[in-house]
Amino acid sequence: MRAILCKELGPADKLVIDDIPSPEAGKGQVKVKVKAAGLNFPDTLIIEGKYQIKPELPFSPGGEMAGEVIAVGEGVQRFKPGQRVMGLTGYGAFAEEILVPETNLIPVPDGMDDRTAAAFSMVYGTSYHALKQRANIQPGETLLVLGASGGVGLAAVELGKAMGATVIACASSADKLAVAKEAGADDLINYAEEDLKDALKQRYPKGVDVVYDPVGDKYTEAAIRNMAWNGRLLVVGFAAGDIPKIPANLALLKGCAIVGVFWGAFTQKEPQTNVQNIMELFQLYGQGKLKPRISEVFAFEEYERALAALTSRTAKGKVVLNVAPD
Repeated sequence: MRAILCKELGPADKLVIDDIPSPEAGKGQVKVKVKAAGLNFPDTLIIEGKYQIKPELPFSPGGEMAGEVIAVGEGVQRFKPGQRVMGLTGYGAFAEEILVPETNLIPVPDGMDDRTAAAFSMVYGTSYHALKQRANIQPGETLLVLGASGGVGLAAVELGKAMGATVIACASSADKLAVAKEAGADDLINYAEEDLKDALKQRYPKGVDVVYDPVGDKYTEAAIRNMAWNGRLLVVGFAAGDIPKIPANLALLKGCAIVGVFWGAFTQKEPQTNVQNIMELFQLYGQGKLKPRISEVFAFEEYERALAALTSRTAKGKVVLNVAPD
């Protein structure tokens, strides 16, 4: 079978496509033919050795996928060959076949195609966990979403609206903000043209209740300086590159909380709660309240371009790799 392999740490141009042996399903494992793989910012970090997970070389990147069950290992009861599944892999999804623990897979709901299934779990799972468990967001509160046109940002916009919040979308261009508007954002701030701190101060003098921050850099401090009393800053990631050093006195003066969001760890430490979240997300999808936006679909051989869409922050929604299209 073919796989995109990281044989040495570095940027995407060091990855190669190679033929490797087909894996055999062991106890508790499911062997899946990968149809499509969703790309996420951690994929760009893991190949450079900059992510929390550091696989042994060589490895295939790719943290989520959708496909069809080929075979099951000893003890697997929830899945059978021919069944359509989606799931989290950590890494390994940029390959034609993969072994996945049974507990990491979910049946694809009726009416959801492979590309959407491959693009669904991580962005919506992260954003729902952030807003529900970490922020406990309430109807009528204000939600500021930084990087609102990216995968997790757009998911946060949609979910914020579905949960009854007033959503303020921030992005660096008019076309990105237009995408956030389509997703339901109530207000738009272009932080390439406006000073974020000043714009928030003028429009929201009482501050915002929740900040969803997958961007980092200078935008984090600008947002926390405009936090309402009892506000919550959700630390999701650092797509802008620099990890901000937030003055601790701001949390004191604002009476706000700085809350970490590590969805990958949450899925392992609280698996039943995560499953409940996913079921609720499927309900919202079925009701038409979630409309996953796939920015671009790339062929298997175009993995460099696909990853570049993330590192250049040009993607408006989710990027998907067509691994084995029908």
